[in-house]
Amino acid sequence: MKENPETRSRIMRAVKGKNTKPELVVRRLAHAMGYRYRLHRKDLPGKPDLVFPKFRRVIFVHGCFWHGHDCVRGARIPKANAEYWRSKIIQNGLRDTANIAELKSLGWRTAIIWECELKRLEWVRRRLAEFLL
Repeated sequence: MKENPETRSRIMRAVKGKNTKPELVVRRLAHAMGYRYRLHRKDLPGKPDLVFPKFRRVIFVHGCFWHGHDCVRGARIPKANAEYWRSKIIQNGLRDTANIAELKSLGWRTAIIWECELKRLEWVRRRLAEFLL
């Protein structure tokens, strides 16, 4: 299906950066496990999705497409304006790497949960428990 440029622009503007469905799934899971957290702390590099100040841990919940994950969904590039998207996704990855390095230098440990990993909730639950120990 091919949209006209105005429709495509409207669709892309509607993509949220906070409170996405994958992020809400991870938040509910962490809360149900008894962990309390802060959201999107602006004073930390990259404004992590979940911040656990007590443990000095942060979690980023990344969309596979937007952050260039190596899964099926993350590996595809739109046919229209492909060079723009390739460049944008590479820049997102570089920014993510820089933010994680800066967080590490500030004494924070980071974890990334990918959108595709949420198909295996029990695995994510175990990963959260190990990470937050």
